[in-house]
Amino acid sequence: MFNSLQRYRPVALLCAAVLIGLSPVSSAFADAGPPEVSTGKTALAARQPDVSVGAQYDTTHVYVASADLDAFVTSFLATFGGKASPRAVFTVTPTPSKTASQYVQTPVGMLSVFGFETPIPYPFGNERTGYLVTNIDQAVSAARAAGANVLVDTFDDPIGKDAVIQWPGGLTMQLYWHTKAPNYAPLHSVPDNRVYVSRYEANNFVRRWLHFSHGKVVSDNPRADAGVIGRPGETIREIRINSGFGRMVVFVTDGKLPFPFGRETTGYAVDDLAQTLERAQAAGAKVLYAPYSSDVGKTAVLEFPGGYIAEVHDGQ
Repeated sequence: MFNSLQRYRPVALLCAAVLIGLSPVSSAFADAGPPEVSTGKTALAARQPDVSVGAQYDTTHVYVASADLDAFVTSFLATFGGKASPRAVFTVTPTPSKTASQYVQTPVGMLSVFGFETPIPYPFGNERTGYLVTNIDQAVSAARAAGANVLVDTFDDPIGKDAVIQWPGGLTMQLYWHTKAPNYAPLHSVPDNRVYVSRYEANNFVRRWLHFSHGKVVSDNPRADAGVIGRPGETIREIRINSGFGRMVVFVTDGKLPFPFGRETTGYAVDDLAQTLERAQAAGAKVLYAPYSSDVGKTAVLEFPGGYIAEVHDGQ
C-alpha cells in the first residue's frame, strides 16, 4: 500500500532455537537445539520461478497519522538522505479507503509511507514490507506452494496488482506487480528485514521462506549476543538470509522482548553510526536504545516523528 510506485522491500529471516548449556551465558530460550535448515536450493524451490526483482524495489510500509506524515518524511530524509515523491491521496486497498501517501527513496532503503484519512481496512497495516515481483500470479502461486497463506487475493491498484500473504510464524507482507516496470539504482547498503519468530515455528518459517525466495542462509549463530535485542548477558539464535528480495535477519525468541524490540521492522546499515544518530536527533528523532557493541558491530534503535521505529547499525 502506498503510492503505487512505492512498494517493495526486503523482508527478514528467522532465527531458530537456541542451544542450551555449554556456556555460562544464559540462553533467551529454554530448550531448543538448532534447526536443520538447508542452505541450498530445494526441490520445491527449483520447481517454482524466482519472482524477485531486487532489494532497491523492496519497501518498508510505514503507517503514521496523516498529521504526522510531513514531519516523519522530513526527519527520515534528514537522517539518511534521499528524496520523496510528492504527497498525494490514493486508494491503495481493494475496499474503499483514502490515504495520503509518499514513496521515500534513500541510499539505505525504501519506504512506502501512509497517512490514512479513513479507517484502515483489515488486514492492511499489519503487513511490514512490500516486495516487487516479476509476475503477481506466479508470485502468489509460488508463495502458496511454499506454505504461505493468502490473506488478500490479488487486486488491482492504479498502476498494477497487489496481494497480501502471511508466513508460518506470523510474518505478513505485500507483493506488488507494476504494469510499467520501475528502474531504480542499486542501494548504497541493503537494509535488513528484522523478523521475530518463536522456536516452535522458526524451522518451518525459514524452510518455507527459502523455498519461495530462492535464498541462502549466510550465517546461522545459535549463541548470538542477545544484547542486540535488548537482552545483554543472554544468547539467542540468529539466522541471516540473503535472496533477490534483499536481506533478512531472523531472531528466534520466547517473545519476552523489552521495548522497543519487536516493534522495529527494518535495520539500516550506515557508514557512521554516531553521525547518523546525531543527524536523527537534530531532525526530531529519539534514541530508544543507545548504541550497543557486539561481535558484529554497533547497533541502536531510533523512533522518528509519527512513531516509526527503526534499528540502525554500522557496516554495509
